[in-house]
Amino acid sequence: MFEFISKLFGGNKSEKDVKELEPRVEEINRFFEEYQSLSHDELRDKSDEFRRRIKDHLAEIDAEITSLKSEAEKEEVPFDQKEELYRQIDKLEKDRDEKLEDILNEILPEAFAVMKETAHRFTENETLEVTATELDRQFAAKKDFVTIEGDRATYKSTWLVRGIPVRWKMVHYDVQLIGGIVLHQGKISEMATGEGKTLVSTLPAYLNALAG
Repeated sequence: MFEFISKLFGGNKSEKDVKELEPRVEEINRFFEEYQSLSHDELRDKSDEFRRRIKDHLAEIDAEITSLKSEAEKEEVPFDQKEELYRQIDKLEKDRDEKLEDILNEILPEAFAVMKETAHRFTENETLEVTATELDRQFAAKKDFVTIEGDRATYKSTWLVRGIPVRWKMVHYDVQLIGGIVLHQGKISEMATGEGKTLVSTLPAYLNALAG
């Protein structure tokens, strides 16, 4: 395991580095246990909750940036004032990136737990039924693993890969949760075939997609 983690950190880290991330892993697993009592729809609704929290966290600075951009685009504003406005906008956008990273790190344990519980449900069930959304209907029109009946969407845990049926049978282990955290931090160095990089990548991919 530590050889795997050493690769994640760039090959020069030790057990100490893993221990620094263990509280985060424990937090993820606490949410994972909690989310097992949620319905499929309630689990999906977590994504909307996360998006709202991100939007609320950024609302003030986004409004400020929008206001400055609107002012800078006015034709009557002198060139030197436009330059100053764009300097302010550049600084605010950097500040926004930091605020976004703060809220993503706050949400990370919950978001990773949603992904782990989703993987768990697909592993334990041949199908998952949810209230159909417009996105479900779009998927159903293109993918054979999604079907729509009335207001219900059914997702199969088996789909074709190069013509071969493949059943989802993976749930994130702690080492893969650590890998997801490291990947989100941008510290990934190397992962070999068979070390679960596809499963690891679902974690930061989902988290960062929440920001839009």
